[in-house]
Amino acid sequence: MNSKLLDRFLRYVRVNTQSMHDAKCFPSTEGQFRLARILVRELKELGISDAKVDDHCYVIATLPSNIPTDHPAHGKVPAIGFVAHLDTSPDFSGENVSPNVIKYEGGDISIGVDPVTLEDIIIRELENPILSQSVGHTIVTTDGKTLLGADDKAGIAAIMMALELMRDRPEILHGDIMICFNPDEEVGKGMKYLNKDMFQVKCAYTVDGGASGVINKETFSADTAVVTIFGRDIHTGTARGKMINAVRAASDLISWLPKDMCPETTDEYEPFIHPCDLNASVGKATIKLLFRDFDTLGLKKHMNTLEKIIENIRQSYPGINVELRIEPSYRNMREKLETCPEVLDNLVEAVDRTGMTAVWKPIRGGTDGATLTAMGIPTPNIFMGGANYHGRTELVSIDSLGKTVETLLNLAQIWVEKSTD
Repeated sequence: MNSKLLDRFLRYVRVNTQSMHDAKCFPSTEGQFRLARILVRELKELGISDAKVDDHCYVIATLPSNIPTDHPAHGKVPAIGFVAHLDTSPDFSGENVSPNVIKYEGGDISIGVDPVTLEDIIIRELENPILSQSVGHTIVTTDGKTLLGADDKAGIAAIMMALELMRDRPEILHGDIMICFNPDEEVGKGMKYLNKDMFQVKCAYTVDGGASGVINKETFSADTAVVTIFGRDIHTGTARGKMINAVRAASDLISWLPKDMCPETTDEYEPFIHPCDLNASVGKATIKLLFRDFDTLGLKKHMNTLEKIIENIRQSYPGINVELRIEPSYRNMREKLETCPEVLDNLVEAVDRTGMTAVWKPIRGGTDGATLTAMGIPTPNIFMGGANYHGRTELVSIDSLGKTVETLLNLAQIWVEKSTD
């Protein structure tokens, strides 16, 4: 199985599906359609005849139930969904991915040379606890020039492999399994145009997680703040008393943000305010900031903090104009998920049956599961044995991804078993 799984994964990561911030079209890039069409063809080759990609690049397919009519669970098993996203992060190149497949025997991994500094690019064992769990595993990295795309092509590969095994092993009983491969998750729009009528399930499971055995039922709640600062651009030779420098104002605003509320100074359940994008000139500066907090009410506190800083900017730069826009992103899915204990309990049991111990951990980010849960489809998240997503040191263990496939197979069977209890 792992050999086939590796082949699938390598095939998918070679398709550049980077999404794009602030695109005027949906999906944001054509490359996502390329992978979607490949997946539709492969789904049909697996015998899933209804597989299709719609105009918004959602791949929807159904593996029909194989429960015999004389089985006690016949007609009782709800449809469940498996979900993964097509796009990779816009934050680092996904063009011409060159996968590097190694048999990991421990220690640091050198994957290439930085073209600017000419220093070795090293994935260090001390910085990556996942490596200590992966000795003897087949690990995939890149040559250091691109991201890998395991987020989320590892998830896609695991789902496709599980479907192939369910087709080939009729003894694996399952109800209707619905598949959704969606675009633009990395730019916060993964479920924006999903047609719920085409994805009728009791619950779903995203395959978009990290280390082996780790599953997720809670995410950050998230908003994006966009601050636009309008200064006054005057020739530097006659600027005294006239120029209002938006670059300086933007620099002050960022420097006045709480230093103990950065992504690089927080972990676990700690919130953050993260300035992630700056476009500035003397006459105008635009800053994009991410608010993240496991307590949704905390987002209001972060907005108040930013508003106080903006007021200080106005006082420090007379005549300046500052506008603030808040864009809601997603909300913590825990509260709604915990009203569906069967969905969570079945996932824990599915992981435990692989021989691992399921561990609930919060996601310091978001998944499409948060949006799906808010839409009324409870959707926790499953590990896929990877790390360092969105960057050149991204890696995935194919052996751990094989455990993801086992988890999906177990889930399908557990829903059948529980329907006869």
